[in-house]
Amino acid sequence: MEKIPTIGEKISPILVEIEETLWEHEATLATKPEYTLAGFRAAAKIFTSAMMDFTFSRDAAMGMNIQQMAADAEKLGQDLRNLMLKYTGIDSVKLYNSNEKGSN
Repeated sequence: MEKIPTIGEKISPILVEIEETLWEHEATLATKPEYTLAGFRAAAKIFTSAMMDFTFSRDAAMGMNIQQMAADAEKLGQDLRNLMLKYTGIDSVKLYNSNEKGSN
């Protein structure tokens, strides 16, 4: 039976291509990328998803039960929200308000 690739396996090549493009841009142009709000939201979602994935793996390897893992995930989400708010002034919860979702 053929193995169905995970979502991580499917999108990792695209993410690596984006990473390589960013490195190239920074090495050659070194200009501010000028992300749109929608682009920032997408980057934040991708980063959060990757962090949650690796945190889950770490927590499972440490033998945490599901309640501990859920608490860890909630703490990670809050920490990421606070980090974003501190350094950008953007509240990640507001990124998904219906009136802001389609912005830039």
